Amino acid sequence: MQLQKLTIYDSHTHLNDDVFYNDVAAYLARAAHFGVVRMNMVGSNTKLNARAIKLAHQYSQLAAVIGWHPEDLVNYDEQAEETLIRQLADPAVVAVGEIGLDYYWNAVPREEQQRVFARQLAIAHDLHLPVVIHCREAIEDAYRILKVNHVGDYGGVMHSFAENAEWAKRFLDLGMDLSYSGVVTFNKAVDVQAAAKVTPLDRLMVETDAPYLTPMPYRGKQNEPAFTYFTVLGLADLLNETPATIANASYQTADRLFRRKNAEN
Repeated sequence: MQLQKLTIYDSHTHLNDDVFYNDVAAYLARAAHFGVVRMNMVGSNTKLNARAIKLAHQYSQLAAVIGWHPEDLVNYDEQAEETLIRQLADPAVVAVGEIGLDYYWNAVPREEQQRVFARQLAIAHDLHLPVVIHCREAIEDAYRILKVNHVGDYGGVMHSFAENAEWAKRFLDLGMDLSYSGVVTFNKAVDVQAAAKVTPLDRLMVETDAPYLTPMPYRGKQNEPAFTYFTVLGLADLLNETPATIANASYQTADRLFRRKNAEN
């Protein structure tokens, strides 16, 4: 395959996940081959948060994003929150996430999800850290809680944005950036594609969410950071831009939001 020379930031991936964790160097090498040179390792509980931080200290091209995912909140308590706050002080950490709401699985009562979501937003506000938001079948409540908690004061990104153009505009107006995963390359993802078309390039990111949401032409296979390349190509085609334009713009958007507190991790 003849690759275009691009410089790409995968704003949301999970090499701290069990399926990758014992072979991280190989995945990073393959990512570099595809021009994916920076990545955020995103946690969801104490174990995966710790792994994200460890990887960010091991590899200079990685940063850590840590928080408690709504599906993991059955184990969230006062001690877990104290641990999270300690972990957030690590200079390798660039954001609080992925946090938010997930009404698809309903593993945790909605009221509890909303309470902990608001609490983690308050922590992010206090620490002057941006947030990375997971939202599944809970868009109205997520919007309301972000608005009430003045997310524009500290910034954030809607990870793997999967709503329509109208919702895209509403979240952009809140001060949120929007990140697009491989879903935007799916033929039937017309709402997501419409959202991408109304997202300014300086508010747009790309991601894999690996091992999930593999872009075309590898849909159905396990995702990995290297495949951010194909999301960039898909967006370029959709938006009538060059791949270099999409790669550079999304890199700059991610770099602006996730600028490291300490570049010497």
